[in-house]
Amino acid sequence: MRDVLEVLEFPRVRALLAGRARTPLGRELALSLAPLSREEAERRHQLTQEALAYPYALPEAGALREAYEGARAGKRLTGPELLKAARALEEAKALKAELLPLQNALSGVAEGIGDHGAFLARVKKALDEEGAVRDEASPRLAQIRRELRPLRQEILDRLYALMDRHREAFQDRFVTLRRERYCVPVKAGMAHKVPGLLLDESESGATLFLEPLAVVKLNNRLQALRLREEEEVNRILWELSEGLAGDPGVPGTLEALALLDLLQAQAALARDLGLTRPRFGERYALEEAFHPLIPNPVKNSFALDEARRILLLSGPNMGGKTALLKTLGLAVLMAQSGLFVGAKRALLAWPDRVFADIGDEQSLQESLSTFAGHLRRLKEMLEEATPRSLVLVDELGSGTDPEEGAALSQAILEALLERGVKGMVTTHLSPLKAFAQGREGIGNASMRFDLEALRPTYELVLGVPGRSYALAIARRLALPEGVLGRAEGLLPEGGRLEALLERLEAERLALEEERRKLGAELERAEALRKRLEAREARYEEERAERMRALEAEVRQRLLQVEAELKALKEKAKAGAKKDALRELLALKERYAKKAAPPPPPPGLSPGQAVEVASLGRQGRILELRGEEALVQVGPVRMTVKAKELRPAQAQEAQRALAPRPRREGREVDLRGLTVEEALLEVDSALEEARALGLASLRLLHGKGTGALRQAIREALRRDRRVEGFADAPPHEGGHGVTVVALKG
Repeated sequence: MRDVLEVLEFPRVRALLAGRARTPLGRELALSLAPLSREEAERRHQLTQEALAYPYALPEAGALREAYEGARAGKRLTGPELLKAARALEEAKALKAELLPLQNALSGVAEGIGDHGAFLARVKKALDEEGAVRDEASPRLAQIRRELRPLRQEILDRLYALMDRHREAFQDRFVTLRRERYCVPVKAGMAHKVPGLLLDESESGATLFLEPLAVVKLNNRLQALRLREEEEVNRILWELSEGLAGDPGVPGTLEALALLDLLQAQAALARDLGLTRPRFGERYALEEAFHPLIPNPVKNSFALDEARRILLLSGPNMGGKTALLKTLGLAVLMAQSGLFVGAKRALLAWPDRVFADIGDEQSLQESLSTFAGHLRRLKEMLEEATPRSLVLVDELGSGTDPEEGAALSQAILEALLERGVKGMVTTHLSPLKAFAQGREGIGNASMRFDLEALRPTYELVLGVPGRSYALAIARRLALPEGVLGRAEGLLPEGGRLEALLERLEAERLALEEERRKLGAELERAEALRKRLEAREARYEEERAERMRALEAEVRQRLLQVEAELKALKEKAKAGAKKDALRELLALKERYAKKAAPPPPPPGLSPGQAVEVASLGRQGRILELRGEEALVQVGPVRMTVKAKELRPAQAQEAQRALAPRPRREGREVDLRGLTVEEALLEVDSALEEARALGLASLRLLHGKGTGALRQAIREALRRDRRVEGFADAPPHEGGHGVTVVALKG
C-alpha cells in the first residue's frame, strides 16, 4: 500500500515548512519530519506556540556544521572557515543567554547549546577579524614575523636605491614579486647594467624581471623565513581545527539550533496558513476545518465520536468529498508531527494507525485493476485496524457492478463498525446512503451543490445524504421533458431515493431561509437592546456629571466662605474687632438669604387639592419646594412650577383626593413597524397608560413569523410596570394580540 504520508500529501507540507527554514539544518529536519510520540508532539506544539510569541535570531548554523564535519574528517580548516564557525558558536551562546531567562519550553531547547569557551578563546587569540593568523598566536610565529619585517624592508630599500642609480635601465620605478622573490623591471637592452638572475619577462619581451645579485642572499633568507612562517601558521590552524573537532558541546549545539530553526519555520507556517494548535483527546471534533494546501478553502465543522464513529459522505463529483477526507487525515498527521492544523479549533484522537484508500493504485506487474487495488487496501484495513485506528476510504464500491459493489461495501462498513474504528467514507451508491440513515455508529453527510449556478459550494451538510444531481442538472440544461420523464420512470429503488432526497433538500433550504430571517430579527432586537442600554448609560453619565459639577460648586463656595472667615479672623486679631463683627453679621445674613428657600405662593400648602393648569388635571400637593411643588396626579408624581397650580373647588378637590378608579386599557396597533420602532412605541404606551391609571393595554402585533411578538414579550418580561401578559381570546385576535396587565 502506498505510504499514507504521500496519499495525504504530507510531503507538500514538508516542502512548505522547509521553505520557511533559515538554515540547512532546519530544512533537513523539515524535509524529514514524520509523526512523533504523543509526548514529543505535544512538546513541539508548546514550543511552536512559544516561537510564535517570541521571535529570535538564529546564527549561521550551516557554516558551523560544515566546519565541524570537515574538522572531524581530518581536514585543516582555513582561518575564515574557523572564524565563521567561532562566530556561529558565539551567536549560539548569545541566543542561549537570551532564551534561558524565559523559563519555558524554549529555554529547555536552549540548554542544549554548549559552552565552547576554550575553543572561542583560542580562536579570538589566534585569528584577526578577517580570519588571518595573528602574530600573538604563538611565540615562535611572533619571533619569525619580527625577523621578516625588517628583512623585507631592507630588500626594498636596496632595490629602490639601485633603481635610483640606474634610472635609464628601468621601465618603471616599482618592486614586484616573481616566484615569491623580490625583483625589478629592467629594459630588455639594459640588462648588462643590472647584474642579476632572470626570473621572468613580459609577454612582449620588452621588460625583464631581474633579481639583482645584491639582494639574492636576502631573498634566500626571506624565503626561508616565509617557509617557517607558513609551517607555524599551518600548525596553528591544525590545532584550532582539532580544537573544534574535539569540542564535546558542538553536536548538542547543532541539534538545538536545528530544532530552533524548525520551530521558527513551524511558527511561520502557522501564521501564513492560519493554522491552530490542536488538542488530543478521545474523539475527533474540528471547527471550521480546512485543507491547508488549497487556496481560499471552504471551512467545515464535523465530529467523530462513539455515537457517530463513521461519516458517510455523498454528493456530486468534484464537490469536495475527497478534500474533506484529506483535511481530516492531514490534520491528524500534522498534529502527530508537532505541527499546528487547519482549523479554528481542533480536538483530535491519537490513532495507532491511519489507513487511507484514496485514488487509484493499479499495478501492471500484478495485473491489478482499480477495483482490485481498492480491495487490497480494504483487506488490510479489515485485518489490521483497531478501535483506535482512523480509516479514510474514497469512493467505496466504485469500479465494479453497482449492485454487487453496494452489497460488498455495506458488508465492509458493517465489519468496520464492528471493529469500532473511526473514519470517513465517500460513496455514490444510494443503498449505502439508506444503510447509514438512522443506523447506530454511522451517519450520513453530503456536500452542498448550487443547482442554480450548477457548481459545488464545498460546504458540508451533516445528517443529510447527498444527491447525484444528474436529472436535476439535465433539467436545468433543458433536455427534452419526455426524455426526463422516461428516465424518472426507469429509476430503480435507489433513484426513487434520489427523488426523496430532492424533496428533503427543498424543505431543508426553506427551513434554513426561515431560520435566517428569524436570526436577522433577533439581531435587530439585540441591536435595539444595546442602543437602549447605551442610552440609559449615557443618561446616568450625564446625571453623574451634573452631580460632580454641583459638588465642585459647593466645594468652591465652601472655600470662599472659609477664606472670608479667615480674613475676618485676621482682621479681629489686628484690633478691628468691631468692624470684623459687623462684617461677620452681614456675611451671615447674606448667606442665610441664599440658603433659605423662597416662600411658597400664598394659598398653597402640603396636602391641598390643586389643579395643574398645564395638564388640565386635578392633583394633590405632596411637598412645597420654594417655587416648585411635588404633586401627585393620579398614580404619577411630578414636579411642577408652583405658579401653575391653583386651589381646586371643593367638589373637584374631593374628587381629586378620592381614590381614582382604574380605567380599562386602550389598544396600540404595532403592525407594519420594525422591531425597534415597535419597542419604542410599546415603551411610550406603557408610560402613558401608567400616568392615566389604566389597568391594561392591548398590543396588536399580528401573527406573521412571530419575531415581533417574541421581541415585544421579551421586553415586557423585563419591564417593572407590567404585572403580566397573555394572548387575547381567540375571537379577539388570539396569538396576534398581547394583553398586558399593568401594576397599580
